[in-house]
Amino acid sequence: MGLLFEQIDSQSSVIGEITLRRRRIPAIGDRDIYEVKLGEEFLMSSMFVDAEIALSDLGLNAAKGDNLSVVVGGLGLGYTAVAALKHERVSELLVVEYLEPVIRWHQQELVPLGKEINADPCARYIHGSFFDLAVADPETGGFDPDAPGKQFDAILLDIDHSPRALLHDSSASFYTVENIGLMARQLKSGGIFAMWSNEGEDDEFMAVLRDGFIDVACHVVKFYNPFQNRESFNTVYVARKPG
Repeated sequence: MGLLFEQIDSQSSVIGEITLRRRRIPAIGDRDIYEVKLGEEFLMSSMFVDAEIALSDLGLNAAKGDNLSVVVGGLGLGYTAVAALKHERVSELLVVEYLEPVIRWHQQELVPLGKEINADPCARYIHGSFFDLAVADPETGGFDPDAPGKQFDAILLDIDHSPRALLHDSSASFYTVENIGLMARQLKSGGIFAMWSNEGEDDEFMAVLRDGFIDVACHVVKFYNPFQNRESFNTVYVARKPG
């Protein structure tokens, strides 16, 4: 069966010590579970990935047209990115990640989905702050360093736990009418913004989205939680830029 626990790597990052671990819990199945911790806080786990996959599926199913150019904000363990690459209409995927060790784990294939992302010519890693790039002047910057001012068909965001439970205080200003509007300049007309959350529908954030978007919805994604022996849920916000 192999080791029940292994610390694969631990690195300092701009927001603290970040650690990649692998474990097995025989009581819930014979499979490897990958975990990422920031200090003593759990950031992500391959135990529960339904909503990370649904983020891509819900967002891209709402996108119109072919040859879609897509931004994923937050690489994590790669589930949102790989789910996006499985959509045949996606021709370009930029994965924006602030923490350089997370990118290296995928490039070195220390995590299972790194191999799939590395092998797909549509995918590129972008090392940078999603929140800074989102509000950059579109004439001189933006998500694609090779194409300032480029617009995308969809932007899929999975970084903070929710608009209120932030990974770092520096992202607090993003969840406002002003900065969501600045980000929307990098979407094509009719383009999709979708976002994962660990919490239920946030009325205040829904109002922010409705200020600048149409077809705004909050989808509940349910999954079984064996630790609690009950159903749990995450949510995915989806909104469309007018036009």
